[in-house]
Amino acid sequence: MRFGFHVSIAGGFSKVRARADEVECETLQLFTRNPRSWRVKPLDDSDVAGFHDRMEDSGISPLFTHAAYLPNLAASGSELAERSVSGVAEDMERSARLGIPFVIAHAGRAGDVGESKGIRCVAANINRIVSVAPESVMLLVENTAGMGTEVGYRFEQLADILDAVDCSDRVGVVLDTAHLFAAGYDLGVASGVDDVIREFDRVVGLGRLYLLHLNDSKSKCGSRVDRHWHIGQGAIGLEGFRAIVNHPLLRHMPAILETPRRNAADDKRNLLAIRRLLN
Repeated sequence: MRFGFHVSIAGGFSKVRARADEVECETLQLFTRNPRSWRVKPLDDSDVAGFHDRMEDSGISPLFTHAAYLPNLAASGSELAERSVSGVAEDMERSARLGIPFVIAHAGRAGDVGESKGIRCVAANINRIVSVAPESVMLLVENTAGMGTEVGYRFEQLADILDAVDCSDRVGVVLDTAHLFAAGYDLGVASGVDDVIREFDRVVGLGRLYLLHLNDSKSKCGSRVDRHWHIGQGAIGLEGFRAIVNHPLLRHMPAILETPRRNAADDKRNLLAIRRLLN
């Protein structure tokens, strides 16, 4: 398993490599722009070239972009839906220029239209995004914790989304452990981890899984409350993470730790905690 972190792009993409090296990234995730704004600053050609030059011999792979927070793929027939489609498509275009092959987006919130329609909207909006986005970039749908009206918190919902997508070879899945746990999938014991992985394979298919987000959870199993926490210090605990990182069906996966971060020391402690669990 290859471990990494979400790395800041503050000051430009050319600074990403040094930050990734500081926390021993073997894979990494980043934003291509301010994740809390619809406004997008154009990419600077020299900055993009600097990113390519620094990453070329880094050995850090694969690379992932996380889409901005504002888009809602479950939105329907509204300005928000239009903005969401164009926003994620733009993240895919920017990722293509940076040489990043994957863009991650949350399934979204259905609002008052209900889960069934929300899931149909996610698939329809993904179809629109993929139809205009560069073919070199794959869109990955991240499972949610099920907070409020979020969809995509059950494997069956993820399967329904993927089944309704036209270009299935351009869409995959990211599984976040804190979200899984909050949604009711018990990762706290080895037997539970194995059950969850095999259920995902049966319902969705492990061939559709491209990345893990490894996060402990401050919330109880089934709470549907999304609260990331440090590895081994939350409700999932060390036993659960030991089973995850050593599971024979997951050992080949890249994994991004989205654990709480005040500084690089926090990342290093979480990386040490997860690496100590490897057999």
